Amino acid sequence: MITLIIVIIVLIILIVLGPFVVTQQQTAKIIERLGKFTRVANPGLSLKIPLLDHVVRTLDLRVHSLDATLETKTKDNVFVDVVVSTQYRIDTTQVQRAYYELSKPEAQIQSYIADAIRASIPTLDLDEVFENKEEIATQVQQTVAEGMATFGFIIVKALITSIDPAKEVKESMNAINAAQRQRAAAKELAEAEKIQIVTKATAKAEETRLQGVGLAQQRQEIVNGLAASIGQLSKFDIDESEIISLLMLTQYMDTLSEFADNGNSTLMLPGNPGGVADLRTEILTSLMAGKKAKVEK
Repeated sequence: MITLIIVIIVLIILIVLGPFVVTQQQTAKIIERLGKFTRVANPGLSLKIPLLDHVVRTLDLRVHSLDATLETKTKDNVFVDVVVSTQYRIDTTQVQRAYYELSKPEAQIQSYIADAIRASIPTLDLDEVFENKEEIATQVQQTVAEGMATFGFIIVKALITSIDPAKEVKESMNAINAAQRQRAAAKELAEAEKIQIVTKATAKAEETRLQGVGLAQQRQEIVNGLAASIGQLSKFDIDESEIISLLMLTQYMDTLSEFADNGNSTLMLPGNPGGVADLRTEILTSLMAGKKAKVEK
């Protein structure tokens, strides 16, 4: 019984402290012999000397993400909080250096990020910082990559995920943007109203012109018709004044008919029996005076 117990204990010791080392994928193990680095165990099965070799650390070779928030000042004296997200990993060819030379790689990365951010943003105005965010991120990545390469780390990507000015600055920026949009909207509305007014005025002027042309043509046709009628009736030795009276009466009756056809119900006529005759006399006198003036001319 005692012998069996001893065998089990020995097996356990061999399993725990045995010669076999199993390393998982995307990891690496640092193996030391009596306190001194001896080698790096890569993924898979490897051997070590029991009681002499020890696995002191298992390193993760996958990509890690580090978010750093930094406060800095722009060229136009605006304080902003900048959030930089950095992706990094251990260089598989420099696992020993990554483990032994840096105890806190995240703190070192943050130092390089702070140095890069505070060297670029103070040279730009706030608007330029927003406009050149990608260029600033590229500069940060290059600076951090050069610094961390000496410690066995690779900087995969650096992104500026947030640029946050002070609350008062953001409120002022929002007010300025709102005012600019209101001015633009007012300008567009005024331009649209101007176009509408010009279009209406142009249409009205064209309508007036066409009405004038139509009225002139109408009057010309009336005159031509009267002249033709006078010429025809003159063949029958009828007095010219009587011809004009007849034509005026005909024109008068046509006007009354047109007035009624248009739905009008009110007509202003002379208030005495001789009013129509007086109207006829005035028109006839005007026509004769015009004819006389034309002959003298």
